[in-house]
Amino acid sequence: MPKNVAEIVVDALQKAGAKRVYGIPGDTINHFTSAIAKSDLRWITIRHEEAGAFAAGGESYMTGELSVCAGTCGPGSLHFVNGIYESHRNGAPVLLIASDVARTESGFNFPQEVDQKKIYEQHSHFCEYISHPSQARRIVTKAAQAALTKKGVAVVIVNGDMFTETDDDKMDWQVYRPQSICRPIDAEMAELAAMVDAADKVSVYAGIGARDAQAEIIAFCDKVKAPMVHTTRAKEFLEPINPFNVGVNGILGNKAGVEALEDADLVISLGCDFAYTQYYPDAKKIAQIDIDPTHLGRRSAIHLGLVGDAKTTMAALLPMVGAKSDDSHLEAQRKQWNEDLQGYIKEGEEHDPAPIHPQFVANMLDRKAADDAIFVSDAGTSMVWMLRHVKANGKRRFLNTLLHGTMASGMPQAMGVKLAYPDRQVIAMCGDGSLTMLMGELLTLVQEDIPLKLVVFHNNSFGFVEMEQRVEGLVDHYTGLHNPDFAKLAEACGFAGWHVENADDLETAMDAWLRHDGPGLLDVKVNQMELVMPPKIEASQVAGTALFGVKAVLDGRTREVVDLLRNNFLR
Repeated sequence: MPKNVAEIVVDALQKAGAKRVYGIPGDTINHFTSAIAKSDLRWITIRHEEAGAFAAGGESYMTGELSVCAGTCGPGSLHFVNGIYESHRNGAPVLLIASDVARTESGFNFPQEVDQKKIYEQHSHFCEYISHPSQARRIVTKAAQAALTKKGVAVVIVNGDMFTETDDDKMDWQVYRPQSICRPIDAEMAELAAMVDAADKVSVYAGIGARDAQAEIIAFCDKVKAPMVHTTRAKEFLEPINPFNVGVNGILGNKAGVEALEDADLVISLGCDFAYTQYYPDAKKIAQIDIDPTHLGRRSAIHLGLVGDAKTTMAALLPMVGAKSDDSHLEAQRKQWNEDLQGYIKEGEEHDPAPIHPQFVANMLDRKAADDAIFVSDAGTSMVWMLRHVKANGKRRFLNTLLHGTMASGMPQAMGVKLAYPDRQVIAMCGDGSLTMLMGELLTLVQEDIPLKLVVFHNNSFGFVEMEQRVEGLVDHYTGLHNPDFAKLAEACGFAGWHVENADDLETAMDAWLRHDGPGLLDVKVNQMELVMPPKIEASQVAGTALFGVKAVLDGRTREVVDLLRNNFLR
């Protein structure tokens, strides 16, 4: 019996494993949403399409399964762009149904007509039109396969009138998700083993590509007495229960993470594509192992580049290297790592009840959140407090906008995560600037019954931007924000809110917020003068901040300079 294209697309999405579709209904997708209403797919009505793409990306990043967005022609589909870009860079398997005007009007600059392919093919693994009804299942199935196997976004473009066309739909197109292993050839493995044996001090720098290789990394580090540094994205996978972990490299990292790479004779970069060249060690040997050959040597000069998956390659390398007895390099970095951890605890101590330091909030959240909580943060300072102060334990999960660095991603990504894991505690760590950018989604929490927990680091500023300006010696401009009482705003939207301005009141409020059954928002007024301090303070940064001080004093802002020094350099 013939089916219309809308029904075929919906059935193909379900067979590919999708459970939810995020979007706003309208003209060119009305037949599609009608087909969804008759299916087992759940339609999630969001208030802005960008949030829908973020939510789908959060769901798919955590589950590894397909999620779907759907947009109406022109403006509706275009609104997804930023969230789609974020999802694609995160490797989240998201499929976007981007609709367009009817074929009879296409090519004549009809109102709301947009060439969706030109927009989306630059940040997707698959981007094609359904040009004939007989293609519907085939195109959707191959799009889903591309998203799931290549880890990223696929886009299917459908003219609105195409949804009503019919087809016998006789061909049984299916999604295939094969598994494979990959490692370098024996000669290259022998060359890598020789480099390890020749080095007195070896360090491992592991990224998200090594997420499945923790056991192999630990065995290797134990044999050659190597500390392991990890990227921020790899925190949840490689940090827990790892005696060789010494933290993170980069400006958001810690001293041990930086020095473990700087002091090594050989750094093995494993599944790591950390973008900031200045944080790679100078004049040291680097051997890079990555599943993608285009990643080799693109961030730093390397001495050996090998293609292989981290788990298989490290398992093969282990019996080829000799055991080392000198653990001085390892122990020095372990000692520094313990000092770094104590420093994070000390930063979160609160001696005055106001203003509240954001580290104090993050440390308390770390203690009180569930052992298997899922944390999602916005870009900026809230991301820093998560990465530095919330501990990974092997059960907790983390999501940050580390590759795209976009504002407003935290709350909507967390919405998708909570829908995928209704029985787990999901916490969005929000900046006030980011939250207000997509504030309409507070209504989505109520309308779609999503019991998400939001904590707002309320500092009345674009905090990270303000810090960047000051470190460069500039007087900060245009970073101040006029905000509401977010707790009252939450209540106006229909769910519970708590507002805290005194550190002595935080614990009681946080306990009540975490216990609450439905969605809840904890609004904490935190110190606006808090800087994100790098692992090592360079002379240029001190000079820049000092120059800001001079300019601010001349600008009549002496009080701010005093507060900046008191809160960051004299604590």
